Order: sequence, then structure tokens, then C-alpha cells
Amino acid sequence: MRTRMTAVLAASLTLVMLSGGSAASATDPVTLDSGYITDDAGAIEAGQITATEDRLAQLSADTGIDVYVAIVDEFTNPSSSEDWANAVASDSGLGVSQYLFAIASDSRQFYISADSAGPIDVEQIAAIESAVTPALRADDIAGAIDDAADAFETAATGGTVSESDAGNSGSSPIPVVILIVVILAIAALLIAIVLRSRRKRAAVEVKPEQLDPETLARRAASALVKTDDALRTSEQELGFARAQFGDEATAQFVTTLAASKERLDRAFTLQQQLDDEIADSAENVRAWNTEIIELCAQAQSELDAKIAAFDELRKLEQNAAGALTAARDASVAAAATLEGAQTKLTELAVLYAPAALATVADNVPEARERLAFADDELATAHTALNKGDSASAALRIRAAESAVGQAQQLEAAIGTLGSDLAAAQSRVPTLVAELEQDIAAAEALTDADDRIAGAVAGARHGLEAARTTSPPRPLLTLQLLESANEQLDTVLNDIRGKAERAERAARHVDQVVMQASAQISAAQDYIASRRGAVGATARTRLSEAATTLSQAQGLRGDDPEQALPLAQRSYELATQAIELAQTDVGGFGAQSGSSNAFLGAMLGGIVVNSMLGGGRRGGFGGGFGGGGGFGGGGGSRSRGGGGSFGGGGGRGRRGGGRF
Repeated sequence: MRTRMTAVLAASLTLVMLSGGSAASATDPVTLDSGYITDDAGAIEAGQITATEDRLAQLSADTGIDVYVAIVDEFTNPSSSEDWANAVASDSGLGVSQYLFAIASDSRQFYISADSAGPIDVEQIAAIESAVTPALRADDIAGAIDDAADAFETAATGGTVSESDAGNSGSSPIPVVILIVVILAIAALLIAIVLRSRRKRAAVEVKPEQLDPETLARRAASALVKTDDALRTSEQELGFARAQFGDEATAQFVTTLAASKERLDRAFTLQQQLDDEIADSAENVRAWNTEIIELCAQAQSELDAKIAAFDELRKLEQNAAGALTAARDASVAAAATLEGAQTKLTELAVLYAPAALATVADNVPEARERLAFADDELATAHTALNKGDSASAALRIRAAESAVGQAQQLEAAIGTLGSDLAAAQSRVPTLVAELEQDIAAAEALTDADDRIAGAVAGARHGLEAARTTSPPRPLLTLQLLESANEQLDTVLNDIRGKAERAERAARHVDQVVMQASAQISAAQDYIASRRGAVGATARTRLSEAATTLSQAQGLRGDDPEQALPLAQRSYELATQAIELAQTDVGGFGAQSGSSNAFLGAMLGGIVVNSMLGGGRRGGFGGGFGGGGGFGGGGGSRSRGGGGSFGGGGGRGRRGGGRF
């Protein structure tokens, strides 16, 4: 009986294959759509796409890992699921912390393309593939994607992915009731195959205008963070190249970086408009979020266009031995100055309040972690070179260069802040004396409506707060004094002449510009060295602070009265950026079982933001992945590492299978 039933089942399955043959279409490696999911097979219902895209976006926001999905009817040219998936990943420039989940819905094959240098090891990838298999077998592709996201999140946070049962053995008896259910399901499958082409035609790429407002806003914020990371990494990589080859050889990259930064600045300005206290219409919110995404894509595209030229300039893979020596020398030099940085920080702690030093308080241990990571990477690079694997060596060297660069920045930030605090402290006595004179002048005026009395009281309160700030917080003290002075100006400007008002504004605007510059510098250093944890809001405030300061500096010569409030606003925005960034860093979750050096690299964005070669489109700027090399360098699936715009550990492992 079992033989007969099996024969019936086989015949039925043959009928399914014959009936569905005309509906299936062979598909060469595809070009990924702008979102996370490229569904050329029409396998996901339109109502499910937004939720599934949202889940993958949340995975990226929580872990720094991107999972892209490509769904087709059948893999062809090449027909191997592994080769097909790796080809799509390579052509799309995916980086080491970016994965491709490839699914052939008709031929029932799948594969997860993973870079061997990525944060998820081979065993965990295999477990993730097992975890998604049940949903695939149930033809629940949206569910399989959700399962993949859950499994990747578990792996990324140090957990162990449970491998699902691979299913019943083919030699086991098939219960009659199950066989009946299967045969009934075949009929439904035949209907589904007939309808497949209609659904495929209806399946379209999810455009920004089709997304709900919350999802669109999250995508805009994610684009800002990734593009900002790419530009920061590009700037650092460009610094390496300029030091080695000079300004003339790198001029075209300087120009490209500046153009991309202009687009990102515009995107941040739009985000600031969305964040401010002014209510925006639903139409403006959607239009501005859409424009943010478009501007970020344009900035990435400009950077990506320079990948080949920059790789040709640095030739890191070909010059790996020399680059290894240079990186090791830089690491040794940075380590040698750590004690001096600690001594400087200790001296500052005697002079100023802990809050005044908050942005550099942990810079020395953070620098040590970056250097430890760099040393680990350089040791691995040395081993790779001895084995003749210059591609892997180049990948590790690039990561080490970034880590050493961050260590140097962390050390230098201590001295920079110390100088800024000393300059601010030297201004306090002068401003106190000026404020006392203004209070006396205001008190001598006739006060018919108590307006002057109110201003004087507010000024005295600010003056007292500034005097009693102990231990000293120079930048805060200046801000308190400036606020007190501003209250008096509201009544004293009525009796001052135009020339006197302009002279006072000019004097004060120079002071406030200095304060804002110092606060922006502190915010820049803090965020740049901890960008793996810092979100879009803090970066937006910092960008707006820099833009506003530039406006103030442009006006202070001709119109200091207009420049002064802009400089004050710049200081406030930079302060907000620091506070928001500190909150983000405070919530940075440690991965269990990871070394401090690795966690430091994650915090610095060297790992989380794909410094080892990531990039949605790869190359100069790293596409939407942020990451390694000049602009985040796209990870190569086909060549396994290399140039400073690219990188990646290569893709090639046994895995995937049928479902």
C-alpha cells in the first residue's frame, strides 16, 4: 500500500512540475531594488511587504547588520544557488556585515550569502538557514524572512541560533492522512501557479510614497546614519591617502567628498526641520523624508563612482607588506603617547568639574581598546601575508588603520578640550566685570513698568550662578553670563546708539563663536569615535550646529547683531548633540562573549558600520552600508578583500539547500 501511495504522490508531484513549468521563469543574477526586498517572483503579498521591510530595517538599526532578500522563480547563469547568491551580493557591493538571502520560489532553493570576515560565523549562518527552512517549506516566504531577522538578531547579540529539524527522512512511512492532505495541497498549488504570473505583475517595488509615515521616517534616519558614517570613514581614508601621495594626487577625491557632504548637510537640515518645534504638515513630512533618502542616495552614488580610481591610487592589496609596517609603526606611536594623554586628563580633572570633561572622560581606555583591536588585526594580517593571502591582509590592515586613527583622535581630543576650557576660563573675569557694569547702568534708568527690574533680577541670578559654579565649568559659565547679558540688552539697547550696539554685538559674537566652536569640536570628536552607537538625532543636531555657526561667522563682520543669536543657537545645538550622543552611547549594548577590543571597534563603527568593507552599493562611500575604505568601501564577494574602497573576506561556503 505504501508503494502505491508513494507512486500516486510522485505522479501528482510530476503533474505539478509539468503544469507549473510554463509559469516559472529562469532568472539571471538580479539588481537589488532600493529597499531590502527584491521580489521578482511576486512571492510576497503586497500587504506583507511593508511589514517585512520594516522588520529588516529594525534589524539594521538594532545590530548594524543588513539582510537583503532576492526572490526569483529559478536561479540561472549560474544555476548554483551559492554562485548565484554570491554574484548578486558581489554585483551589489554588499559588505561584510551585509547578507543576501536568495530564494528561488519555483525551484525551491535558497542560500544565504555571507562574507567570511563578517560578524556572524559560518556555524551560525548554517543554523540561521535551518531556522528559516520550516517557513520556506510552508511557502511562507514573508515568515521565513522574519525568522531570518530574528535569527540574525540572536546571533548578533551573542546568542546561539537553534537549528530547526530538517524534516522527516525520505525512508520513513508516509501516513495516509498526511498523504491525503498533501494531494489536496497539490490542487491548491496548481491554482497558485496559474495565478503566479498575475501576482508577479502586480508586485512592484515599494516606493517611498507607498510607505507609512513611521517606516519612511525610520528609513530616512537610517540613511542619514549610514551616509554620515560613510563620509566620516571616507574622510579618514582620504587622510591616509593624502599623507602618502600628496594633495595633487588626491584632489579629485577631495572634490567628490565635498560634493557628497553638501548633499548630506542638506539632508540633515531637512531632518532638523522635522525635529524642530514647528508643526509640519503631513505632506511636508513625507516630502522631506523622501528627499532625505534621495539626497543620501545621491551622496553615496557620488562616492561610489570613485571606487576604482581610489583603489588604483592606494593599491593596498599590492602594497600590503609596506602598509602593514606603517600601520604597526603608527600603532606603536599612538600607544607611546597614551600615558601623556592620561596625565593631561588627570591634570584637567584637578582644574575642572567632571561634567566639563564628560566628552573625554573615558578617552584613554577607549583608545587602548582601539589599539588592542588594531594589534589583533595586524597580527592576523601578518599571518595572512605569510600564507600569501594579500587580500585578507589588506582587509585587516584597513581595519587597523581605522582603529589607530580613532585612538589618535581620542588622545588628541583631550588636549583640544583642555585648550578650549582654558580659553573660556580666561574670558570669565572680563565678562563678569562687563555684566556688573551693565547691571549698574540698568539700575540707574527710570523703570516705569518694572521691565528693567525684571531684567536686572534675571541678570543677577545668572551672575550668581556663574560665580558659584564649582568646580569650574568654563563653557557653561560663559553661557550663563551670556544669557544674563542678553536679558539686560533687551532694556539697555533702547538707550544705546546704533554704533554702540554694533560694537557690543561684535565683541560678544566673537566670544560666543569661540564657545560654539569649542562645543562643536567636542561633539565632533565624541561622535566620530563612538559612531557605532550614535543615532540620527544627535548627528542632526551636530550638523545643524556647524551650519548655523558658519552662518554666524559669515555675518559677524557686516551684521554682528544678526550673527550673535545664530552663534548662540549653534552652541545650544552642539550641546544638545553631545547630550543625545551620550544617551545613545550609554544605551550601547555589549555583546556577550566578545572582547573589549572588539566591543571598542563596534562602538567606533569599525565593525558595526562595516569598516571592514561594508557598503550597500560598495566603494567610495560604501553605498548605504557605511563602512570601510574611502567612504566605507564596498565589500567584494568575488575577490575577497583588497582596495581601501572595497574589502571583505570573500564569500564561499557550503550551505543553503532545498525546501
